[in-house]
Amino acid sequence: MLPALPDGEEREPESSEEAGGAGEERRPERHGSTYHSLYGYRGCRSPQGAASGDGSPSSAAAETPSTEDFSIPENKIGCYYCHFQQENLLEMATLESDMNAPEYVVCFLGGSEKGLELFRLELDKYIQSLKINLALEQKTLETYVNPYLRSWFENAICPIQRVVQLFQEKLAFLLHAALSYTPVEVKNADERTEKDISRFLAAASLQGLVQEETMTSLCIAMTEEQHKSMIIDCGGPQPQLHNAGSNRFCEDWMHAFLNGAEGGNPFLFQQILENFKLKAIQDINNLKRFIRQAEMNHYALFKCYMFLKNCGSGDILLKIVKVEHAEMPEARNVVTVLEEFMRETSVA
Repeated sequence: MLPALPDGEEREPESSEEAGGAGEERRPERHGSTYHSLYGYRGCRSPQGAASGDGSPSSAAAETPSTEDFSIPENKIGCYYCHFQQENLLEMATLESDMNAPEYVVCFLGGSEKGLELFRLELDKYIQSLKINLALEQKTLETYVNPYLRSWFENAICPIQRVVQLFQEKLAFLLHAALSYTPVEVKNADERTEKDISRFLAAASLQGLVQEETMTSLCIAMTEEQHKSMIIDCGGPQPQLHNAGSNRFCEDWMHAFLNGAEGGNPFLFQQILENFKLKAIQDINNLKRFIRQAEMNHYALFKCYMFLKNCGSGDILLKIVKVEHAEMPEARNVVTVLEEFMRETSVA
């Protein structure tokens, strides 16, 4: 870990054993100043099993840059850093080689003190592309690496905010599609907008929070049930949605997003999204508990029904538990009765 982070002063590697790297000048953002830096270095690898004078194993080393070279922001901001090796060169490295493959440290500074912690997975993915394409040749730095690092905040942090601002009240339909695993097709959108929508749908879904088998079965069930995807047409000033669905749960959370839009804080949107998924998981777990009780208690069956009726997302929750309980006869019978109750209520 570097003891301090540069604010964008460009530095070139001076020798194979000296720390070096390249960065960009600081770039003012709507959300406050952001910073990035990239350091590359090489270290000599001692023969395997060799030890230093004090008896401890030796390792590749690089000089620590002087803190006098850095400019540290006065206010507290978030920090993300990642140490990695270039993947295609790492595969070519051999144990017999007396030189290590180039190693790098990339650092991002920006946002609130704890804000970047919410985007760790997104930033990890952002670095993955850099790992594949990175090389220290100046041409590559100028044509790919520098522009890529310069846009880290807009590309990794701001997509959810842009989707909220684009969809406004129609965001409820997008939340419903993500929660129910409804297939979505985007038409007439530029590349960034299409990626933003895909990113939002993935971030708002319960992927990773429910069993993989459940998610796969639910996707199949939703596709077979609806026989068509939700269509998002971005050809006009506002996106037009076709075959879209919603419920009270998603509409309530849509208002939470719009209320947060007044401050224009991308970290707040991410936190709201995490809370949205947490509440959905809590509701699923509560319904499962009620179903287990209802297998032996008719009053608990009534509690299941009332819960589904009042939670605002009964349509989605019932589909999820139906998939998960497909191989459990007693629970499946409870779900069948609940489906009949909900169907009769909707008709009435």
